[in-house]
Parts: sequence; structure tokens; C-alpha cells
Amino acid sequence: QVQLVESGGGLVQPGGSLRLSCAGTGSIFNIASMAWYRQAPRKGRELAALISSSSSPYYADSVKGRFTISRDNDKNMLYLQMNSLKPEDTAVYYCNVLTSIGGMYWGKGTLVTVSS
Repeated sequence: QVQLVESGGGLVQPGGSLRLSCAGTGSIFNIASMAWYRQAPRKGRELAALISSSSSPYYADSVKGRFTISRDNDKNMLYLQMNSLKPEDTAVYYCNVLTSIGGMYWGKGTLVTVSS
């Protein structure tokens, strides 16, 4: 059974940094992409960053230049380094895996709160 477990969220002051991790267990074949989505209070879920099977990254305009997505295939890990955090980055962050045959997996999320 596939499970994705996020960690690394917490409370941080504006301008601070956090590193999110997503640990994958079980076997996922034909991964097309891995991504971080986020959902702010009273808003819909949005894509923050994505990394393709060839490790090409994509970033939403709102996080470009501040967030870095990376993956470690040997350890089944996905990371999101978040720098220069802003209050508007406050959200639950979800790990996502998409396979080339249409399978999709989600973690349960980790809360990031940016506040002074």
C-alpha cells in the first residue's frame, strides 16, 4: 500500500525558512511527476511546485525564486526548501505523486504558519 507522509511544517516568522519532507512507502511505478500543493485557509488547493521524472522543476509565480523542490529517488523522498517566507505562504502543504498511467497519491498534509 502506498503512503506519503509529510513533515517539517511549523510556525516561522516572516522572512524565515522551512524545509518540508515527504516520505514515500510502498511501490509506486511509472512516476510522471512529484509535487507540492498547498491550501490556504478558505481557499482552494493550488500547485506550489512540481518536479518531473527528468527532474525538471516548475514553480508557481507566487513562490518562484523563494522555494526549491528536489527529490531523492534512492530514498523515496521529496523535499521543498522554502526561504523568505511570507504570511501568504501560510497553508497546509500536501505531497502529491502522479503516475504515467493516471494514478495519483496524496499525503495528509503538514501545516505551515508564517506569522510574527
